[in-house]
Amino acid sequence: MATHNLFMLPGDGIGPEVIGQVRRVLDWFKENGIATFNVDEGLVGGCAYDAHGAAISDADMDKAMAADAVLFGAVGGPKWDGVPYEVRPEAGLLRLRKDMGLFANLRPAICYPALADASSLKREIVEGLDILIVRELTGGVYFGEPKQITDIGNGQKRAIDTQVYDTYEIERIVRVACDLARTRNKKVASAEKRNVMKSGVLWNEVATRIGADEYSDLEFEHVLADNCAMQLVRNPKQYDVLVTDNLFGDVLSDIAAMLTGSLGMLPSASLGAPDEKTGVRKALYEPVHGSAPDIAGQGLANPIAMIASFGMCLRYSFNMGDAADMVDQAIANVLAKGLRTTDIMQEGMTQVGTNEMGDAVIEELGALAS
Repeated sequence: MATHNLFMLPGDGIGPEVIGQVRRVLDWFKENGIATFNVDEGLVGGCAYDAHGAAISDADMDKAMAADAVLFGAVGGPKWDGVPYEVRPEAGLLRLRKDMGLFANLRPAICYPALADASSLKREIVEGLDILIVRELTGGVYFGEPKQITDIGNGQKRAIDTQVYDTYEIERIVRVACDLARTRNKKVASAEKRNVMKSGVLWNEVATRIGADEYSDLEFEHVLADNCAMQLVRNPKQYDVLVTDNLFGDVLSDIAAMLTGSLGMLPSASLGAPDEKTGVRKALYEPVHGSAPDIAGQGLANPIAMIASFGMCLRYSFNMGDAADMVDQAIANVLAKGLRTTDIMQEGMTQVGTNEMGDAVIEELGALAS
């Protein structure tokens, strides 16, 4: 059996509960002779601030850098609303992204047939939806400098965030999107705001060149980000792979997530550049949902997004595509049988808690493996 080194950062709120279900899936893989995992665990977010005065310690950062992959739960909660900005819980995730060089964020928006009626849109609009949003994660307005608030006198302040992109940053994220599109339906849409932003002009110019010169086998289109938001609500199935910058990717991926019925359902992967010698990418996998402190510790959290994030880890970090397919199918089968956590509960379905949903996924994995 292959052995892989996983570093887990459960974080705050429901993070430890949903990562706990992934631990059970790891045990199932080991018991069934598929793979083994060396697992270490650290602190991130508010719990790390409580322990170390920082959103992630240098020691845990070193462990994340050395691991084959990092599984991340969730961070934050009202308990830490008053801590200094630079050590807020979210700073731990930002440091992980920056120090690990995780420039490519992959966020699937998949509407399982059993959940089509849970979407806020009509079934015919979302049934069969399968979009992959590729978001640039380490550049743009979230990291650009200067980033400050200054006093300009007369009782006025000025806030500045800087949107910055270099050519190479656009090139590498567009290539990731195009490579993924070749494994799907060979369609890429690039979203920016070239009509009002210089960064959008450069983004469009670089994306056009990469598409034409290196990926002429793909159907490549451009869409203004605001129009893309509208189209995601109007006709989301027109998209296959959607590539965009950090800011617009943040917004558009949340819109796409809600088309599926619940943020609690969706996984994500954040990937770095391939190592020059080994070709291996540093990677972090996390559910799209937040820490949900209002339900933490009550056994109500939906673990599906965290389990599906582990499925992405199998696919993108461990080259275990068949095992990843098995995880995805197990989730689909559980939903088809009518099991629901509170966030996706529908009339006529069976409501279950966090552990029961984990039980059901593991049972389906067993059925698929037999």
